[in-house]
Amino acid sequence: MAAADHLEVPRRHGLFMHHGIDLGDGSVAHYLEGEKILRSTLQEFCLGETPRVISYDEADPSGQTLRRAMSRIGEQRYNLLFNNCEHFAVWCKTGQHRSSQVERALGSGALGALAMGQMLPAALLAAVRLLLQRGLSMEQGAGVARRALAELTSLRERLQARLERELQQMEQWWQRESDSDALPRLQAQSLADQLAAVDELEGQLKRLLGESNKAE
Repeated sequence: MAAADHLEVPRRHGLFMHHGIDLGDGSVAHYLEGEKILRSTLQEFCLGETPRVISYDEADPSGQTLRRAMSRIGEQRYNLLFNNCEHFAVWCKTGQHRSSQVERALGSGALGALAMGQMLPAALLAAVRLLLQRGLSMEQGAGVARRALAELTSLRERLQARLERELQQMEQWWQRESDSDALPRLQAQSLADQLAAVDELEGQLKRLLGESNKAE
């Protein structure tokens, strides 16, 4: 293990994994469930379990990871679905606000991310999930795909408008030379991730419609 490593240890007999960032001095920054981001000793973080280092194909420099982790010590905005210990650790390493545990629980990839944020009607999400699993076999299915694409277009416009506002806020923070810009950066990154999920889901639906048109 080394400074800036993303560590995970099992909790509750392996029912879920707990995540943190090795600070390189025998301590770990991690989001304690239901509480706040703490700087704990490695022993307190592991609670007798053996930690595993999460590997990344691409990650930001160690210094940036450590600065991100330290910038949020004391934060008290824990949320199991939207802001948990894995969200924190992945963001420190990559700048992306993601949790694979949550996405697996809700349905992987873009569909899971949009469901997690409750950004599309639940009934439409359920129908889209069936389409992605089974393909388009009837005109009704094509209609669902077209409706979903229309909803995604509207969602994209709303997210882009919100992202523009967050970026303007970030500029204002930087002009004040604030040392605590983690919150606006995190909000902007979350919006950018949501836009990426919209792009991914749109691509899947357009491919389905294209395959359906060729088969006719």
